[in-house]
Amino acid sequence: MIPNISTIELCKLASGDNIALQVYKFIGRQPGKKTYIQANLHGAEIVGNAVIYQLIEFLSNLDESQINGEIWLVPVCNPLGVNQRSHFFSTGRFNSYDGKNWNRIFWDYEKECEDLEKFAKSQIDNKPEAIRQNYLDKILAAWQEEIFALQEPSSLEISKQYRIKLQSLCLDANYVIDIHSSSNQAIDYTFCFQDRENSAPYLLLEYAILFDEYDGDAFDEAFLKPWLALERELKKLGKDIRFDVESWTLELGSGMLMNPDSIDKGFKGIINYLTYKNILQLDEPAIAGKVNLVERDKIISYYAPTGGMIQARLPLGTKAIAGDRLYQLLSFNKQQQPPEVIDICAETSGIVFDISTNNCVNQGEYVLDILEL
Repeated sequence: MIPNISTIELCKLASGDNIALQVYKFIGRQPGKKTYIQANLHGAEIVGNAVIYQLIEFLSNLDESQINGEIWLVPVCNPLGVNQRSHFFSTGRFNSYDGKNWNRIFWDYEKECEDLEKFAKSQIDNKPEAIRQNYLDKILAAWQEEIFALQEPSSLEISKQYRIKLQSLCLDANYVIDIHSSSNQAIDYTFCFQDRENSAPYLLLEYAILFDEYDGDAFDEAFLKPWLALERELKKLGKDIRFDVESWTLELGSGMLMNPDSIDKGFKGIINYLTYKNILQLDEPAIAGKVNLVERDKIISYYAPTGGMIQARLPLGTKAIAGDRLYQLLSFNKQQQPPEVIDICAETSGIVFDISTNNCVNQGEYVLDILEL
């Protein structure tokens, strides 16, 4: 099938050039749920674009009857961030104009919904489908205030203008997948929200980091957090509902790299997940992979105790036992003494989860993460 391709203008530069998004919409023969998938929200995290390219190729070879509902794909979803450079290095994690993290700017309806308890009480006798539609209508009505502000003569700052264009694409979705990478170098994993653990194995990634606390400003959080809040309110009233609404951030490999293994894992996991959700009708059924669900506080970060050069560091994915050497720090001094080699050992057992790209560190700078198991 041929996707519907649309272009959405984001902003006009002083040079007269326009910055835009391109959206690929695969619409099945049968109406159904909407899936929204984007990549490259942080400028250096490019691997998701290759995943989306493979998805476009795969879906283009399907018949309309093999898709229920809609699948929207947005590669290079932050062109402003993608084009940021510092010497040879891609940056784009922070907006160069105001310093804000591109993934901490999004609109969280829960923070604005002052009558959630009242709304939940008004829905207590409704079926889940009706409650979802009524709440979605409420979210979209509040969202109009954001759009109105954009149209005022005073307008809005660039981060708010950007979020309005991007979030407008997914507010009515059922499933959101935001593809990222480590800003450094990392294994492949996903973030998982509480009460959505049952779906995690279908993404076919070995590790899922469970959210415990979140402020709602990240893209995946801003989408799902209002629905989790409504579920909690309804549960207080004795109505235990899990809406079929999910949000995932896939962390695939390392920044500035197109790792073939990470691309393959991301692509296969998304296809399997969409099959599990009955969005795709394929010959092969979805399978549940083996996933390690790990609390977020089990990630232990190691920082350089002094300045120097990192050497003999354990590779990604290595299992370390408490007391094992994680890395050596070659430390120089200006005290008429020879350089010193310092062994840094693991405080607890776990796997090397994430490592810094730069092997030259000042005191207190990040070196690696250990994931306790």
